[in-house]
Amino acid sequence: MSAVDLLTVDDVMARLQIGRHTVYHLIRTRRLHSVSIGRCRRIPATALTAYLDTLTKEAGDGR
Repeated sequence: MSAVDLLTVDDVMARLQIGRHTVYHLIRTRRLHSVSIGRCRRIPATALTAYLDTLTKEAGDGR
């Protein structure tokens, strides 16, 4: 079994240079996958990569 890198909301905020509200909005609207561990919310690094890939594809489509 391989270890999955889990990011905090603050990690995602820093990497994308966006606010906390925006990160939670992406999670609520299911554009960014996350998991709950107890009371903590974590975002798999692979989910962040997938989200960025989607943005890149959308930008390439001229949307």
